[in-house]
Amino acid sequence: MTSPNHHQTKALAVKETWGKRCNILLFMSSAYDSKLPTVQLGVKEGRNRLWGKTRESFRYAWNRYQDKVDWFLKADDDTYVVLENLRYFLTPYNTSKPLWFGHKYKSDVKSGYFSGGAGYVLSKEATRRFVKDGYYNALICRHDHQGAEDLEMGKCMENLNVSTMDTRDSKGRGRFFPFSPELHYFPNEIPQDSWYWRNIYYSTNKGSDCCSDSAISFHYVSARQMRILDYLIYQLRPFGIPADGRPAMPDPPPDSNLTATPWFASNNETTATDPTTNNTSSMEYDDNDGTSQTDEISQEDSKLTAETRLLHNPVRAIASMFGLPRRLFPPASKTAKRL
Repeated sequence: MTSPNHHQTKALAVKETWGKRCNILLFMSSAYDSKLPTVQLGVKEGRNRLWGKTRESFRYAWNRYQDKVDWFLKADDDTYVVLENLRYFLTPYNTSKPLWFGHKYKSDVKSGYFSGGAGYVLSKEATRRFVKDGYYNALICRHDHQGAEDLEMGKCMENLNVSTMDTRDSKGRGRFFPFSPELHYFPNEIPQDSWYWRNIYYSTNKGSDCCSDSAISFHYVSARQMRILDYLIYQLRPFGIPADGRPAMPDPPPDSNLTATPWFASNNETTATDPTTNNTSSMEYDDNDGTSQTDEISQEDSKLTAETRLLHNPVRAIASMFGLPRRLFPPASKTAKRL
């Protein structure tokens, strides 16, 4: 959902970040814009028109893409969505069942309803019922364009017997969020008299326990914040902790003449070889008194794996990984000791 004033700011940020990971991305607006592009709906802009805009959006999406998609996500132009986490979360569910998912609020709707700002997802069957049974029947779904969008959708889903699903993780932490990440991390900054505290269905925690490790969406995210989140999630990688969880092997220095046996090799000794002479260097170091000493490793310790040696003396182990002589890095003690 967007509006003409936000086409080249918020909506463009969505297109350039999480929106590019959607199978099909539609920008619903009251004006056509070829740069996004947008779908021009016959509904005027305004907060009190969001329900009508939502009704028309789902009808448009269903009529054109019902045979191409299984799930329908509604989000605002200031909502940030982690699509991979959404797909992972939806994997166990059958899209032929009438289901919908989001951030749950309390209301006079018996089963509650989901926040519009946090975004919500309808299964294919839920969307079919909404368009085929609810759109044309004012007794099931409100027929005009007025009303609070998310609350009206909640009433409609309840009348259509669509199940309002629990989206929390096994620790009770939420996945869809109606505010920006920092407000959920520091919930004390949300005023105590806010509508949020009166309407949230489940209790919330603060700090790093506020949100699921597989969080899906956040609301009130500016175009600037959206790009920062995208960088932090998809580009920033701490050294040694790759996305796939496997041990990281650093590339050797470009000016190094030495190659090294990988630190995870199965042989008991790690040796550095000079490729120009094919000579293997002994693992020596200069003791504090300047004399050359070899490592005194007991028979038991000689059986240590390369991974354990990394724990014993990480500086020297890393030196071997880069193909550098260990004599340049004296150990803490002459005899390797277990931790």
